[in-house]
Amino acid sequence: MAYITVRDLSLGYDSQVIVSGLNFQVDKGDYLCIVGENGSGKTTLMKTLLHLKQPLGGQIQNGEGLRPNEIGYLPQQTDVQKDFPASVREIVLSGCQNRCGLRPFYSKEEKTLAAKNMERMKINELSGRCYRELSGGQQQRVLLARALCATRKVLLLDEPVAGLDPVVTTQMYELITELNKEGITIIMISHDIAAAVKYVSHILHIGDTLFFGTTAEYLESDAGRMFFALQKGGEYCNG
Repeated sequence: MAYITVRDLSLGYDSQVIVSGLNFQVDKGDYLCIVGENGSGKTTLMKTLLHLKQPLGGQIQNGEGLRPNEIGYLPQQTDVQKDFPASVREIVLSGCQNRCGLRPFYSKEEKTLAAKNMERMKINELSGRCYRELSGGQQQRVLLARALCATRKVLLLDEPVAGLDPVVTTQMYELITELNKEGITIIMISHDIAAAVKYVSHILHIGDTLFFGTTAEYLESDAGRMFFALQKGGEYCNG
């Protein structure tokens, strides 16, 4: 059974539909990239998968024992969040909050998990640094480590390379790909489809045109060819 199965999903705000008729599934080990035009509902879809927003119609079913609180999430950052005055260690540890329940402190096991994920993201030496002092790439590694404290199964990443320079972007894609190879299922929004297709296994295209399938199938589809043409013409697809 799939981790996530979406059937005839409709998304929008205040009963105004942005996109409807979404059907796709995410199996264990998949690396799915969500693409689409401006305002097509990509971030809305991700928040709906996280049960932070209610769909206007359709169903989202979790399988393989996946619970909503077992999904790690790396959202787009606001300028205020980038300036957050906490230590790297504190931010990574906060990813364990769902494990704490009513307990007002972190256990030895949770502290060990945070340390392991900082090592995994190669940010051990930054543990005592203030988050606001870090570069964009370092901050994204911190947020990935935090997300990994919340899950061993599924990561949802909303534009994880936005604003990063080309070298750091490549490093981030390779880091995410390694996590996928280790068995973590990835669902990622990206406007940079030309780079993303080098790594991902499946594409979900939403907007006026809907497509779901393997990366190879997308590259051969009308939706894929048109989207690449738009990007080469300078139209970016955030939102």
